[in-house]
Amino acid sequence: MPLLANTIEGISEAPEADGNIVLLAVLLSLVAIYTASKVGGEFFNWLGFPPVLGELVGGVVIGISALHLVVFPEGGVGASDSVIMQILSSTAGLDISAAGATFEAQSEVISVLAEIGVIVLLFEIGLESNIRELLEVGVQSLVVAIVGVVAPFFAGTIGLILLFNVPPVAAIFAGAALTATSIGITSRVLAEIGRLSSKEGQIILGAAVMDDILGIIVLAVVASLAKTGEIDVTNIIFLIISATVFLVGAILLGRFFNDTFVTLAKQFKTRGRIVIPAFILALLLSYIAAAIGLEAILGAFAAGLVLDETEPGKELEELTRPISDVLVPIFFVTVGAKTNLEVLNPAVPDNRQGLVIASFLIVVAIFGKVISGFSVFGVENINRLAIGVGMIPRGEVGLVFAAVGSDSGALSPSLDVAIILMVILTTFVAPPLLRVVFRDDEPTATEPETTA
Repeated sequence: MPLLANTIEGISEAPEADGNIVLLAVLLSLVAIYTASKVGGEFFNWLGFPPVLGELVGGVVIGISALHLVVFPEGGVGASDSVIMQILSSTAGLDISAAGATFEAQSEVISVLAEIGVIVLLFEIGLESNIRELLEVGVQSLVVAIVGVVAPFFAGTIGLILLFNVPPVAAIFAGAALTATSIGITSRVLAEIGRLSSKEGQIILGAAVMDDILGIIVLAVVASLAKTGEIDVTNIIFLIISATVFLVGAILLGRFFNDTFVTLAKQFKTRGRIVIPAFILALLLSYIAAAIGLEAILGAFAAGLVLDETEPGKELEELTRPISDVLVPIFFVTVGAKTNLEVLNPAVPDNRQGLVIASFLIVVAIFGKVISGFSVFGVENINRLAIGVGMIPRGEVGLVFAAVGSDSGALSPSLDVAIILMVILTTFVAPPLLRVVFRDDEPTATEPETTA
């Protein structure tokens, strides 16, 4: 990802952008981002919804759709539209002639921080995904995961091409965004209703983790496809093989790295003895993934899977959370800030198709996951509808897809917003639906006591 290099180069080629003023602009942007993140997260948590949705909505409030505190050039705005630039002009002596260069540099820095945030997020998800436990839930979870990826992906992609004449690459990207499932949201609801250790709960969680692994491979392939702008079957096969070999190879090689990592962690005596080597591996694998044409987040995810198998894996998970708390909100708020809700104004004729596309994606997103629950076979007295409903929420993983698609330039503004609306709605409806489908299904005495 060349954003950081572009930032440094942009500052050096534009002497009118004073480094101190750029720093002040970044600081004010982070103040706005963290405020929106915390206020939005706390409010949505109070409402009983995942805080990540509050961070997204908070970003919408401070972004291009409302307050214009955090805006970006790719949204079609300039320095004159940025409230932060106006504040700097009146309080820090920002020269009007240098406002454009300052705005560009500040936007690049925030975008780089957001990309680092998503790398940390995928590293954290990898740490939370235990490979051994996935194998224990058996073939049922794998079948549910495959159906839950294939059904919405092909229904969404083909539907967008045939019904709405969406360009193939954009349609494939939107279809890929439909494949995600949020592990955190589903597990939280299952725990609240006492179903985490049920047969359904084990299958749902196992399928959700496998779903994310398959989805991230799909994302790596589609994102690389978007860079070329062409659909080449040979290239697609090559990318699928590359992503699969990279992920599997990183995990297998990681088994040899585990002993070295544990030995180093025991030898180091200074602060960060565990977390610094872990992030070195995560960033190195992210670099390798990006260098061979895949997405950097695939490398971060692979690093998390590898290190979860080590002796200090649980301690590393705890140490990573504070870093995630600082960097990941920048990503989610930035996604919201870049979302222009004006493209969904029905009064504008050109926007009406975007609303119809959003409705189509929402229907495919829900039913594409629900049918995955009915793919469970060989198990009696199981709530297949509950399994399908448990796969519905897209959550933070769906937002990763939307952000990568938007940054690649493959998605139109209306399709970008339609995907985000799909993510929001599926994440909202899944928790109450899970409670409804489990309401009349009392736990039996034969249910296993272990959790997935």
